[in-house]
Amino acid sequence: MGGETCCRIDVRLVTKSFPSTGISYSQPLPKYEPEISRVSAITNALDGPLNSSSNEQSQPGYLKDIHMPGSLMEDFVNAANDNTKKNIETCGVLGAFLKDETFYVTTLIIPKQEATSNSCQALNEEEIHAIQCDESLIPIGWIHTHPSQSCFMSSIDLHTQYTYQLMVPEAVGIVMAPTDQSRKYGIFRVCDPDGMSVIRECKERGLHPHREPANGKQIYEDCSNIIFNPNLRLQICDLR
Repeated sequence: MGGETCCRIDVRLVTKSFPSTGISYSQPLPKYEPEISRVSAITNALDGPLNSSSNEQSQPGYLKDIHMPGSLMEDFVNAANDNTKKNIETCGVLGAFLKDETFYVTTLIIPKQEATSNSCQALNEEEIHAIQCDESLIPIGWIHTHPSQSCFMSSIDLHTQYTYQLMVPEAVGIVMAPTDQSRKYGIFRVCDPDGMSVIRECKERGLHPHREPANGKQIYEDCSNIIFNPNLRLQICDLR
């Protein structure tokens, strides 16, 4: 994407307050209390990012922390509500910047898209690239709804997630499942190297089964490097 020409496009911008009025520092995220959040580890988010030791960074499989706005998932669910009522998926792209070995998600891009009850395809992707280029954003992952399905990564989701992780190893895939009574959301990544190898070798498209990694491990997993930071401003670029 680095070689593409930036261009100006018209988008609807919704900038959330700083911090978001929807959540205070000491309160859990309404309805979507982070199961793997490390918010409690932040003593003062305004003092700067959390730093990992050089020893941790040298370990195989080390992943940089990702700070996300506390209102991210609730804001996306609200933006997707009309589609969700019609049992249609909605997808968005997460943009972040990197500072002191920590990613900070600041932008949610909701592109023009075609979707069904179990799939969602972004259209006019050059518009996404233009915003990323203009704002110097790193594509740190994506978010989409499962309006009537449970919270999991489908085979289609895994192939999409694979392409994100090829660009940025820390990239995440967020699934919002409002009708799943046991789990409303998940923040996932394809296991590396085992799951990535399975997806890399798979040539099928559409919904299909994947073989298990040779060592018996799972293909994807919950992310453990996410920090919900209520002091991050979220900009929503709705291109629909």
